[in-house]
Amino acid sequence: MYNKARTFFVGGNFKMNGSLESVKSIVDRLNESKLAASTEVVIAPPAPYLYWAAQNNKKSQVFIAAQNSYDKASGAYTGEISVNCLKDVGATWVILGHSERRTILKETDEMVASKTKFALDNGVKVILCIGETLEERKAGITLEVCARQLDAVSSKVSDWSDVVVAYEPVWAIGTGLAATPEDAEETHVGIRKHLASTIGAEQAEKVRILYGGSVNGKNANTFKDKANIDGFLVGGASLKPEFVDIINSRE
Repeated sequence: MYNKARTFFVGGNFKMNGSLESVKSIVDRLNESKLAASTEVVIAPPAPYLYWAAQNNKKSQVFIAAQNSYDKASGAYTGEISVNCLKDVGATWVILGHSERRTILKETDEMVASKTKFALDNGVKVILCIGETLEERKAGITLEVCARQLDAVSSKVSDWSDVVVAYEPVWAIGTGLAATPEDAEETHVGIRKHLASTIGAEQAEKVRILYGGSVNGKNANTFKDKANIDGFLVGGASLKPEFVDIINSRE
């Protein structure tokens, strides 16, 4: 059975998808739906729609996240997003270290760590993404990869109370493939053990570790008896009505 001491958390990463009309339909659906009271929900629309989403969200358990932020307060950084700007438009969370930014945009572990520290220091909570590629999984170094990505952050951040870790096996993102609940639990156990060795057992026990990688309305409830799977970071399914089913999958 999952650990009830850690509030169940479901994040929806819209990525570079949608329009004002589609974001409105998602927010309206969440506003009108009966959501599990014990679940914390965070949605991450594309940056142009953050303000609208924050202004029109009527659920006290739903929060708004950005998909990126920079590690400087302001300046000549064309196209980057300031943490202060995010707070100004109502975002309280940011997704950092997503595999698409690591692989496509070549963000290093050190850059992700620097962004994470800056966001936390300036009052924005972080969904920190980690995970291995298919080649790394086949090589049997999943936990080594996750440890390396976590260590870059723990070298800069000592207080993890506003960090949620999202384990996302790169090979399962957007492919329709998903790790089995047993495989995901095994990896989450390894992640928590590693965190205990670096940030301390007490903090590690409190950190929520999400699974991400082709989670949908049909398979979400198959993870609910796993003690170290504290929620999900959802991609494509967060754009669909089944997102509500994922939010309510622990009921």
